[in-house]
Amino acid sequence: MLIAVGSNLGSQYGNATETVAASVNAIANSGRQIRAISRFYATPCFPKGAGPDYVNAALVLRAAGKSISGELHNLHAIEAEFGRSRKTRWGMRTLDLDLLAAGAIIRPNRATFDQWRNLDEAAQRRDAPDTLILPHPRLQDRAFVLVPLCDVAPDWRHPVLGRSVAELCADLPENMRREVVAL
Repeated sequence: MLIAVGSNLGSQYGNATETVAASVNAIANSGRQIRAISRFYATPCFPKGAGPDYVNAALVLRAAGKSISGELHNLHAIEAEFGRSRKTRWGMRTLDLDLLAAGAIIRPNRATFDQWRNLDEAAQRRDAPDTLILPHPRLQDRAFVLVPLCDVAPDWRHPVLGRSVAELCADLPENMRREVVAL
C-alpha cells in the first residue's frame, strides 16, 4: 500500500517535520510493517497560499491481510491521535495520512474513479467522496505526492493510467517538481 504523509501545522509531537516523523513511528507501532520511507520534503501549501508550507513524505506498507477499510480506519485513528480535524476541505492539517493505492486495485469501480478524477477544480474544492477512491484520483497531478513516491515506489504502475510513478512525475511541469525540496 502506498501512503502519503503530510503536516503543515505540527502537533503535540512538535513542528511539521517532527510530526511527520512521529506519525511514521505511530504507524509502525500500530502493527503495520513499513517497507520503505521516503525522504522528507518541504512543499508549498496546497492549494497555494492556503497556509504554511508542508512537510511531506511517502511510505510503502506491507499489506498484512488487513482489509483496505481496516487500513483506512487505522490511518484515520492515527490522524485523530495527532489532533487532525476534518472541518475544511483542503484545509491546514496537523497530520494528513492518505491511502493512495493498494497494488492494482481500483475502488470502488472504474466509473466512480473516472468521475472523481475528471472533476473540475471548483467541484474538487467543494465535493468530497463518501467512499474511498483508489487509486487516489489526484495523485498524478501532485508533485508533493509523486516526488516522495519516486523515492519508494518509482516502478509502481497506475492501474488506470498505465504509467509508473517515475513517468507520472516526469510528466509534471518542471517548476512543480522543483518546488518539492528534500529536507
